[in-house]
Amino acid sequence: MKIVTYNVNGIKARLPRLIEYLSEDAPDIVCLQELKASDETFPIADVEAAGYGAVWHGQKSWNGVAVLAKGRQPVERQRGLAGEPDDEHSRYLECDVDGLVVASIYLPNGNPRPGPKFDYKLRWIDRLAARARDLLAEEVPAVLAGDYNVIPNDDDTYSVRAMAEDALMQPESRGGYRALVAQGWADSLRWRFPTGGVWTFWDYQAGAWQRDHGFRIDHLLLSPQAADRLTDAGVDKAYRGREKASDHAPTWVTLR
Repeated sequence: MKIVTYNVNGIKARLPRLIEYLSEDAPDIVCLQELKASDETFPIADVEAAGYGAVWHGQKSWNGVAVLAKGRQPVERQRGLAGEPDDEHSRYLECDVDGLVVASIYLPNGNPRPGPKFDYKLRWIDRLAARARDLLAEEVPAVLAGDYNVIPNDDDTYSVRAMAEDALMQPESRGGYRALVAQGWADSLRWRFPTGGVWTFWDYQAGAWQRDHGFRIDHLLLSPQAADRLTDAGVDKAYRGREKASDHAPTWVTLR
């Protein structure tokens, strides 16, 4: 079973690339982020025509997450995170797919910092950690997949110096991510590439893609029950180089 996290950076603009990926690679489950589309404008007809059922949590112009499953319909378990009742951002969607719990996550960017956006990012990580603890207590195979907007280690970026002041690499951001992993979640890409140097995102600016100036911010964290079934992990990097592609590449794990 191949499970993918893919920040599409606008599903309307990237729909041809998404359908292309679903057709060519045929992953079993796909967690999408940054839909930038309302619930009403999500292209469900195109997704279903490609052979996928879907659950989505949209938001006009911003954010938005979805879970797609090949040949079956995901069953929604939860949308949004507890702990901040006034938070209207569409950033968390949790589904069941044939006994596997899968969450699509779009963690706040947090820039500029210091400031309210960075404070919101840190609160959001804490809220995610609370939900993650509850999932671990269920003792089920679970995957927390998404764009975490956190560069966990120095070897997860092309340049520590270039990213030193960015919210993605601050000690508080890293600390929140590491505390999440320390609960018992396995960082699948780190397991596969323990020395780092693997990117999932390349900015559109300054020739980042052409110069391979990227970093790793898309992660798939596995509960112990899912980690026991882990066989491989990687990045479908070539899709980042296609015409009008997202600035993220599909990032994946395979489970027995």
